[in-house]
Amino acid sequence: MAAIPGVPHTILVAPDSFKGTLSAAEVAEAIGRGLEAAGRPVDLCPVADGGEGTLDALVLALGGALRTATVSDPLGREIEASFAIGDGGLAIVETAAASGLGLVEPGEREPIAASTFGTGELIMAAIEQGAEVVYLGVGGSATTDGGAGAIRAIHEGGGLKGARIVILCDVRTPFENAARVFAPQKGADTRQVARLTRRLNDQAGRLPRDPRGVPMTGAAGGLSGGLWAQFGAELVPGAQFVLDAADFDRRMRAARAVVTGEGKLDQQSLAGKLVSEISTRARQAGVPCHAIVGTRELDSFGTRVLDLQAVFEASTPRQISAAARRLADVV
Repeated sequence: MAAIPGVPHTILVAPDSFKGTLSAAEVAEAIGRGLEAAGRPVDLCPVADGGEGTLDALVLALGGALRTATVSDPLGREIEASFAIGDGGLAIVETAAASGLGLVEPGEREPIAASTFGTGELIMAAIEQGAEVVYLGVGGSATTDGGAGAIRAIHEGGGLKGARIVILCDVRTPFENAARVFAPQKGADTRQVARLTRRLNDQAGRLPRDPRGVPMTGAAGGLSGGLWAQFGAELVPGAQFVLDAADFDRRMRAARAVVTGEGKLDQQSLAGKLVSEISTRARQAGVPCHAIVGTRELDSFGTRVLDLQAVFEASTPRQISAAARRLADVV
């Protein structure tokens, strides 16, 4: 296609991970291959919302050296988990690396016993490496312990030692609703959800300040709220933070269109998830936005709410590249 002077030609490719199957980088590369095969130049910008893939996205955006530490998984088993140390005393830690649902097989999930202790250990490992500010992505956990495990690990590790925690949240759910909204995804039945809710409420009453009713305190089964209440952690929307760190707005304004994506496009996509944040920014800037998703469960009305111009379903790298080639005809 011949370039038209003054008209952007590059396609900005900014997907989230297809959780449990493909990383955001793998999805972006597959989309990029398809678009380039159709003659479209691309700018690859894999992103995340605070959940799985946040570490990779922020290392790409902010820099940093990957390190590993031996920590506990959600059931207390030793594992090696990655984190990153950057310039200026900055560290990036991902809850999913230590306390993630992907670390526990479906048949061994224990929603009552699952603990964030390993996330606390990972935070302390970063502090021991000189971190003064720890950016903690909290999505994708196997836990609903209100951060009790992480708090205990930090205390046993000698405290934060002057460091502060900035929590990148992937949801706005308050602390008291964490079990009801998320615990069923982690293997909890109705009786266990009620038990976990009682435990969270009891815990809230013992913390230095009450996280109930505060937006974003329910992320990662209340981990965000526990750290907010106990250590004064700052809560920020993860999608906004990662997009700003990746210089998304400037790159979007220089693009002809944006292609985003996630594993499942559904009602939760409307509630401040990454696709929603990207489509909102694109609409405000007048840049067309399209999506390639693993599964589409959102009806046409929801798609219009997101202002997505076209949505393609694809789940493997080959299918994603093929969808991107078809998408090239409409961007």
